Amino acid sequence: MSKTDSTASRFLLGIESSCDETAAAVLEAPLQVRSSVVASQIKAHQPYGGVVPELAAREHVNAFPPVLAAAVAEAGIEWTDLDGIAVTQGPGLSSSLLSGLSVGWGLATRLGIPLYPVHHLEAHMLSLFFSVPNTFSACPALVLLVTGGHTALLRMVAPGDYELLGRSIDDAAGEALDKGARLLGLEYPGGPEIEKLAMQGTESDLVFPKGLPSGEEAVKRGGECAFSFSGLKTALRYALEGNPDLDRAMVAAAYQQAVMGTLVKRVEQALNAFSDWSCVACVGGVAKNAFLREQLQSVSKAKAVPLVTVPIEYCTDNAAMIAAVPLLRKIEALRAPPAADPNLQLAGMRLR
Repeated sequence: MSKTDSTASRFLLGIESSCDETAAAVLEAPLQVRSSVVASQIKAHQPYGGVVPELAAREHVNAFPPVLAAAVAEAGIEWTDLDGIAVTQGPGLSSSLLSGLSVGWGLATRLGIPLYPVHHLEAHMLSLFFSVPNTFSACPALVLLVTGGHTALLRMVAPGDYELLGRSIDDAAGEALDKGARLLGLEYPGGPEIEKLAMQGTESDLVFPKGLPSGEEAVKRGGECAFSFSGLKTALRYALEGNPDLDRAMVAAAYQQAVMGTLVKRVEQALNAFSDWSCVACVGGVAKNAFLREQLQSVSKAKAVPLVTVPIEYCTDNAAMIAAVPLLRKIEALRAPPAADPNLQLAGMRLR
């Protein structure tokens, strides 16, 4: 077995530090998670209502030694058993990315094993294979990717072969939830808080606009299935300012319906655009939302296309999904110290 080829690796260490999660995981080929350790920084950033880049970078430096040690120990292996390291190169916060890349390069050099650079969003997409190990049976897959910083709808022909059907032309869905939560006086991170509050809400006539932009400019920037969430938080602000006595739970329910309704509408549009889908998959942190999962299940059932949901622990940022990428498709190892790339583009991506 050669330690220069990711397809020949048995044990792969994954490292993730694109934002405010410090994570390490060990995967055994073909795709068995031997360990997955995540150190959260939520409490450190809560006083500021969002992620502070400089603070996140310092937290990564402190968290990596115990996180890495725990990942290897829980996997039941020695450091010398590792055949390679996969690390997030981007996109993300440059200072946070640099923390993980420096650790990855140092370990790879010390152990004499290859270092594989991974695109963070591709890792989210390929996390669906934790639920469907057979890549052939799952493709072509319609993948709804919804995170705090990105929203996109993609056609996955195979791992490494993607067609971008639509993306947000402004805010991401997760960002809209976080900003909406702040307007409602809820804590960070806002998505889970809005979901909890919405469960207490009753039906009402309050309706927020869906972010379904159309027209030549929207299609040019975001594709046929473009999203737009920047106006939604403005509509929420006007609603709250115009009627301060509105029931907050009712407002949260209506706001959540607008965000998730937008996502589901575009999924339905994409399902109608092709007739050969093998599955629909929802990946990323927002994929944890139970209301979104229920709505997607309803649409996929109506279209007779199976819905694949990623295990909850692999929806938010984690290192298991990072290690999975080189195991699912061949990636060339880095030959020089890696550079953090906060705007890394996914190679081979085609905008429809």
